[in-house]
Amino acid sequence: MTYDLAIIGGGIQGAACAQAAAARGYSVILLEQYDKPGQATSKKSSKLIHGGLRYLESYQFRLVRECLRERQILLENAPHLVKLTPFYIPVYGFTCRPVWLIRLGLTLYYFLGGKRFKSIPKSQWKNLDELNTKYLRAVFQYYDAQTDDQKLTESVMLSAQSLGAEVCYQAHFLQATYDDMCNISYQQNDKTHEIQARLLINASGPWVNDVLKKIYPTPSQLPIDLVLGSHIIVKRQLEHGMYYLETPQDSRAVFVMPWQGNTMIGTTERHYKGDLHTIIPPKEDIDYLLAVYNYYFTPLLRHCDVIDSFAGVRVLPSSKHRLFFRTRDTIIHNDKNIASKVFTLYGGKLTANRATAEQLMNKISPLLPSRSEIADTRNLKLPKLKDSEFISDS
Repeated sequence: MTYDLAIIGGGIQGAACAQAAAARGYSVILLEQYDKPGQATSKKSSKLIHGGLRYLESYQFRLVRECLRERQILLENAPHLVKLTPFYIPVYGFTCRPVWLIRLGLTLYYFLGGKRFKSIPKSQWKNLDELNTKYLRAVFQYYDAQTDDQKLTESVMLSAQSLGAEVCYQAHFLQATYDDMCNISYQQNDKTHEIQARLLINASGPWVNDVLKKIYPTPSQLPIDLVLGSHIIVKRQLEHGMYYLETPQDSRAVFVMPWQGNTMIGTTERHYKGDLHTIIPPKEDIDYLLAVYNYYFTPLLRHCDVIDSFAGVRVLPSSKHRLFFRTRDTIIHNDKNIASKVFTLYGGKLTANRATAEQLMNKISPLLPSRSEIADTRNLKLPKLKDSEFISDS
């Protein structure tokens, strides 16, 4: 069968691309290696729908504005999955970022599309989940949103299917060749299947360059780093919201947040070169996250308080800069000289999945036949799931 688009990868980026393409009336098939959508990186994030306050430090103003706009769209289109929640930033005498700089950043965040922030009076500091108040100079409260990332991915995929996208699970991409059309083979249930598509979209996350190696002629690849991010879940409840903390080890940002009646702490960042199918948090990451929590809160946590942990791998462009300061922009790569029919997504923000998909559609639409638009994803309500909805703890 011939499709307008074939998409490799059923994480949040692939699901959003399928939704956007189907909404524009294109015929779409998506191949996902697992039995459900969003089973790799897309369910191992920090579960945040946010503008990226820390991205202001690296002057990524356009990305922050885009993410804040997309946050509002998700709050309107998926209120059952995305909840606005308060975040607290404590500023100490030893904090690298002074009070005036954080106030300036929050002011800019507000003008780029965020909600108003405020200072918490000193008289209320003792109520903030046993936060250490020694040397505390200020506490700011602002708002961002939380979600269940896997459920959000599933909902976007269901939306794509309701618009006509075809999704094949446990479908393992084998190879693709192309001339006038992309000729794609994949394996499902021990059988090899052949399909054709006018364009091929590679949205396979950390497998992105592995997929490109199976396409002939082989498109060029961008140099990337695979970055491991670990989270832990501990037996502790937060009553007031989330905490945005500066780590004592290296001044990075780590979130301490309510999650399903417990507390989630994350994330770390380290280079990763291991097996992408069996990713576990290193002991060093667990120690690191416990140390961050214990630096700011009492009573202290021990390893026996960790009831779960998980780690995911995301893609960042190779650079000499520290991982924390790398750009988080999604790169849409197309090798016009060799593989004009293959488009590859490098990276991608959970929050900006819809915007990234629309940017891709704007690039590829001139290469596809004219179709009648079915829906506009800016105001397309995401479907509710059959199982329980995401309910914020805060």
